[in-house]
Amino acid sequence: MLEVKSLKKAVVPQSLFDHPSPANIQSTRLALHVDGDNSSCWVYIASGSRIYKLLISMEDSLVGRGKESLLIPEQTQVLDSALVKRCPHRSEIQSIVLVETESTGCSILGSVDSYGHLIVSQLDSSGSDVDRLSFSVSPRDYGVGEGSWTGLCFNPNQWFMAAVARSFCKSIDVYDQDIHLQTLRTLWYPTSLNFMQNISGSDSSVLAITEGSQLSIWDLRMKENGGCVHRICGSVGDILYAVCNSSCGNVATAGADRTVTLYDPRRWAALSRWLNCSKYEITGLAFSSLDPDYIYVQGVDYEVLCGQWKQSKKAFSFRGDSNWLGFSKCSNRDVVGGWCDSGSIFIADVSQGNGIGVENDISSGIPC
Repeated sequence: MLEVKSLKKAVVPQSLFDHPSPANIQSTRLALHVDGDNSSCWVYIASGSRIYKLLISMEDSLVGRGKESLLIPEQTQVLDSALVKRCPHRSEIQSIVLVETESTGCSILGSVDSYGHLIVSQLDSSGSDVDRLSFSVSPRDYGVGEGSWTGLCFNPNQWFMAAVARSFCKSIDVYDQDIHLQTLRTLWYPTSLNFMQNISGSDSSVLAITEGSQLSIWDLRMKENGGCVHRICGSVGDILYAVCNSSCGNVATAGADRTVTLYDPRRWAALSRWLNCSKYEITGLAFSSLDPDYIYVQGVDYEVLCGQWKQSKKAFSFRGDSNWLGFSKCSNRDVVGGWCDSGSIFIADVSQGNGIGVENDISSGIPC
């Protein structure tokens, strides 16, 4: 069972910027880095063509409940804030990703703007900028045409390998640092992508992509069918907005149908469906690092919930105060954060325990 040790709420200082840029429905403009002692958290947010960082305290505190058993955040101060010193983008940033590199003890920060321009830079353990290991890659068409949502993900085994999704272009570009490796052509507008882990024999060369109402699986080693090895159709007419992969290899998708669907990658059959777990469209998903039977779900109705997908039970939830501009979970621990267009940032630190019980069933799982 998972419990929340602390739930903090902070406000972005107006000295950084007055109003955030709107971006897209997908909340992919926030990244988190937690210090080793869990006492504070660096929050990276993107507005316009620049990235900002804020240091927020994460000390444990009592977590109360409000109406509908929603968790009540504790107000906290921003300890430090600054503009990240790096080459600015030429258009609005759509996605940022932060990955930890255990070998060097540094973090890799990647960002991509609405035309597919990718910038990757290295940060040290304190969040300071390291300019000597930075590179940028321009899109194959040099940014000609109309801008749109763009997504980014790094290979978990090779941080220098990145995949950039461009919605209107219906393409996925794969890079080895600043070298273009290949382009994948999707049938529909891509909305989310993720390198898959713990797939037998894949060596993290498999990409899961949501496009329209379909989940498509791409093997970068294959040439037939452009690299697409499998397609799974979801609810007809309901767009999928999020895909994620657990430490056990299971794949989850969700979107406009407000349902989280789990797939077994060994036979690509549905393991479970958590029906109507959110009141509105789901645009963010992340498996728990503590227990892969739990998953975090972010919806456009300001709510973030954590639940046990096998039994379709909600463990806890909290709510923002306006539309989400960013939502993310740390890659190696259960720290979840969200950024609202009001300027509020919510950070939840989750651990295993018995402090917060499981709520009533929302719906029953559907095994296949």
